[in-house]
Amino acid sequence: MKIEQIYTGCLAQGAYYLESDGEAAVIDPLREVQPYIEKAERRNAKIKYVFETHFHADFVSGHQDLAAKTGAQIVYGPTEMHMGFEATIAKDNQEFTLGKAKIKVLHTPGHTMESVCYLLINEEGKEEAIFTGDTLFIGDVGRPDLAQKVSSDLTQEKLAGHLYDSLRNKLMPLSDDLIVYPAHGAGSACGKNMSKETSDTLGNQKKTNYALQEMTKEQFTKEVLTGLTPPPAYFPQNVMMNIQGYDSIDEVLERGVRPLTPLEFEVAANETGALILDTRAPEVFAKGFVPNSINIGIEGSFAVWVGAMIPDLKQQILVVAEEGKEEEVITRLARVGYDYAIGYLKGGFQSWKESGKEVDKITSISVEDLAEIVSNQPDAAILDVRKNSEYLSEHVIGAENAPLDFINESMASVDKDKTYYVHCAGGYRSMIFNSILRARGYDNLIDIKGGFKDIKESGKFPLTDYVCPTTLL
Repeated sequence: MKIEQIYTGCLAQGAYYLESDGEAAVIDPLREVQPYIEKAERRNAKIKYVFETHFHADFVSGHQDLAAKTGAQIVYGPTEMHMGFEATIAKDNQEFTLGKAKIKVLHTPGHTMESVCYLLINEEGKEEAIFTGDTLFIGDVGRPDLAQKVSSDLTQEKLAGHLYDSLRNKLMPLSDDLIVYPAHGAGSACGKNMSKETSDTLGNQKKTNYALQEMTKEQFTKEVLTGLTPPPAYFPQNVMMNIQGYDSIDEVLERGVRPLTPLEFEVAANETGALILDTRAPEVFAKGFVPNSINIGIEGSFAVWVGAMIPDLKQQILVVAEEGKEEEVITRLARVGYDYAIGYLKGGFQSWKESGKEVDKITSISVEDLAEIVSNQPDAAILDVRKNSEYLSEHVIGAENAPLDFINESMASVDKDKTYYVHCAGGYRSMIFNSILRARGYDNLIDIKGGFKDIKESGKFPLTDYVCPTTLL
């Protein structure tokens, strides 16, 4: 029996490849499915099933492409949703044969109503592992406020009640030595307290996971709903793509991985109204970029911030990337449903610069420079674009909070004619903030290299007393 977790750090997402006696299954695959196909081919196995734990909100699953390319059967848990592709709707406790092993469906509504966990019964007939999707994480459980964005009949309180019952009636009675394999780990927006660990025994989770401790349904509901932040705006759109279907990843790549000369790139931007997305590192972007570009670095939490900053999944996008990373950018956009990249700048920003076209820059200064400015100008405006919870836990005294998470509201509080010194935690988010506002005519923002980390380490600025963030929930 082969079990392989395929973890994608930028999405904090775990897909799973299972194989027994020449038959394979993939649980919650990513959009780019060729690696699963090649893995099965190398092992002379046939992919028989694509098991989906639920209708994902934080990424577009590869179920449709994987089934089309392999003939595999797509399996979902109990649902009345009408899907735009052929799928098997499993019943609670239904078993599927995989080689000499079995996969048992456990209906566990709560995160969403169709959520299921897949119990692996190995070749010896022993219950070996459980793939819990977004029902049970390591250290946490799935947030019960997402499905209500799709169905007005549900409330987060009702979903929390379903989740309480699912955990206690379906999962907790199972053997302590079962290995729990969740769909996400720390960094995902699908929970609030996930561990960096990506698997554990069920027995240890019963001891350590706050949501599995003895409490009433009312206490549980309060616990799981306290401290939830608003989910990214693209989540409901991803859900609908996963239900209704989508363009093949091959079509998306063909459309997006199209090299454009600087002139073609400029014409495309002017004629289509496409958004120019520069995915280089923030410190590189600041030194020079195509005017009106926004910067979301590929090496950071790329998908999450693209989803938060670009509300329309059908927005046409022109890409600026480091040479050789263009296809990676298009693929990672597609993972979260941004299928309408229409080309990239051939030769990267250097080709734009060498063509003699207009170049823009963002001033970026060190913490030492900021300290000198503040000593001569005590009322200098410092803008902290971290989350409000981060700001409340500790910040420079006198700094204003304008969270990147709520860019439109934050922008409304910024005076176009005033100079601001902008920072986040380390420099990634502040450059996103600065680039978006600069593209909208805010020309007096100065970026602080190293962000709050360097500010605090410098010891040159008075800070509010530290408050543990958990006390703010």
